[in-house]
Amino acid sequence: MSTTAGVPARDAADAGNASARRGTKRNFLIGTLLAVVVAGAVWGGHWWRVGRFIESTDDAYLQADSVTVAPKVSGYVSDVYVADNQAVKAGDPLVKLDARQYQVALDQARATIDARVADIEHAQAQLAQQRANIAQTQAQQEVARVSLRHARDEVARYAPLAATGAETTERLDGLTSTRDEAAATLAADSAAVEAARAQITALSAQLAQARAQLEAARANAAQAQLDLDNTVVKSALAGRVGDRTVRVGQFVQPGTRMLTVVPVQSTYLEANFKETQIGRMRVGQPVELSVDALPGHTLHGVVDSFSPGTGAQFALLPPENATGNFTKIVQRVPVRIRLDTGPQTRSVLLPGMSVTVDVDTRSARDDERRIEAENHRG
Repeated sequence: MSTTAGVPARDAADAGNASARRGTKRNFLIGTLLAVVVAGAVWGGHWWRVGRFIESTDDAYLQADSVTVAPKVSGYVSDVYVADNQAVKAGDPLVKLDARQYQVALDQARATIDARVADIEHAQAQLAQQRANIAQTQAQQEVARVSLRHARDEVARYAPLAATGAETTERLDGLTSTRDEAAATLAADSAAVEAARAQITALSAQLAQARAQLEAARANAAQAQLDLDNTVVKSALAGRVGDRTVRVGQFVQPGTRMLTVVPVQSTYLEANFKETQIGRMRVGQPVELSVDALPGHTLHGVVDSFSPGTGAQFALLPPENATGNFTKIVQRVPVRIRLDTGPQTRSVLLPGMSVTVDVDTRSARDDERRIEAENHRG
């Protein structure tokens, strides 16, 4: 009898436990559904307020305005002062070329300057001497003029006397001859004065030519000094040495690529956004960055500028869309982003690294409304 009576009791207990389990499961499902609904509402609200204004791309890479180092003069490399990946400062020597031929050219140019200075001094001395010669010929001209005046006075005084017979004709003829000789001497001395003055003009021209040659010699010396200074190739900016191909003993020509200086401390980001993404982008908008080399770290930056055209416009062979067959391709616009990071972070960032970019474009909502108002019709 006791065994038979216990069966209904166990059935009732099992039924109660099953009902309790169903209630618990139902409550769990209801709670989960409510949580999903709340999470969805929160996510939807965040997307509506923020998420729909975030423009993202992973077509972004760190950049730096690298400088290719090349010599300005030709020669054999005598010294290389830097190693691969070495940090350098602006003005640091990088490479030295054999300078002997340029030193000889400078010495020759300086000797030419000395010769031109001597030419100027010689021309100045000749000019001074010629001025003295002019003074001498002018004095002789004045003596000849006085002699001619005296001879004329003598002829004028003795001519009446010879006409009356008071003086002989021979005396008058002698005085006339003396007068004519004095006139000829005066003419010769006057010509000598003019010739001496003309020589002054020629000597002045020679002096001017010597001075011009001196200026040319100084210019050649300056060029020779510049060439000599250029045998030491210096860094134009601070950075790190990369792509070093120069070696001691190598012959280089002007423009030969020897190495590259990368200003790693001035790294910036270039992100290539689709043309459909930049409508609300503006300079100054905040940016969040995720660098592949720094997983788990979110960096910050600011939109700095936009390219004046899509990448296709600056390609070596830009596309020609006015052809028979045409397929529309969404273009990309390079956007430059200024990094807002400290020196410790910048020491890790290198040009060429991949970055994922998120730009917050909420600040352009007013601009978007103004654009809509400008283009509204009807």
